[in-house]
Amino acid sequence: MELGLAGRVAIVAGASKGLGRGVAEALADEGVSLVINARGDEALANAVESLSGRGGKVVGYAGDVTTPEMPDALVKRAIAEFGRLDIVVTNSGGPKAKRALDLSDDEVTSAIESNLLTHVRLVRAALPHLEQGGWGRICAIASYGVVQPLPNLALSNLARSGLRAWAKTAAQDLAPRNITLNLVAPGMHRTDRITSLGDVADRLGEPADFGKVVAFLCSEPAGFVNGATIVVDGGATLAL
Repeated sequence: MELGLAGRVAIVAGASKGLGRGVAEALADEGVSLVINARGDEALANAVESLSGRGGKVVGYAGDVTTPEMPDALVKRAIAEFGRLDIVVTNSGGPKAKRALDLSDDEVTSAIESNLLTHVRLVRAALPHLEQGGWGRICAIASYGVVQPLPNLALSNLARSGLRAWAKTAAQDLAPRNITLNLVAPGMHRTDRITSLGDVADRLGEPADFGKVVAFLCSEPAGFVNGATIVVDGGATLAL
């Protein structure tokens, strides 16, 4: 299938490894030029080197995407480098494992800041440029906990369910502007995050395959998929 992505420009947050890296690889293979972000300089440089030559030009921008100023800085870098922006993949690391009745106010505030507001800020910063191009695709990476809450990940359940509600609402406003916004809810994949939680399932998804799902949602043929939550979990969740 021709995805119609060659020549497009994308920002992918948290792209030096894991699911973000899988997304960056899939988009690069479709001829998309990229601005990729991560906190670690060395990991980011390695990702840029690996991705370069697969498709379009790849630029790294180091920094913590959860800080209030970073989303706007990422967008400015994309415009300065490429003069346009078509695709935004929002992504931030999950909060620590905690059960629902053990949460402090500070932990809740931090989770909302990193796993909800970070996504909102990046979309808000990118929107004028997507509108200028008359076409846009936004994918927010969340967790399958938004459809079936995970008992030991209450912070993630809380913040990312808020993100899901916001994305569903925002998608209605974006549709008339030829811009889509979808949430992608990964289950257990072979990433450092899953390993660190110590809850490794018998069957793990591959970040590269997850990336291809996101690439499709960013494509021309997916233009009528909007406001959806796409669960990529190998059938693990039981929610209808």
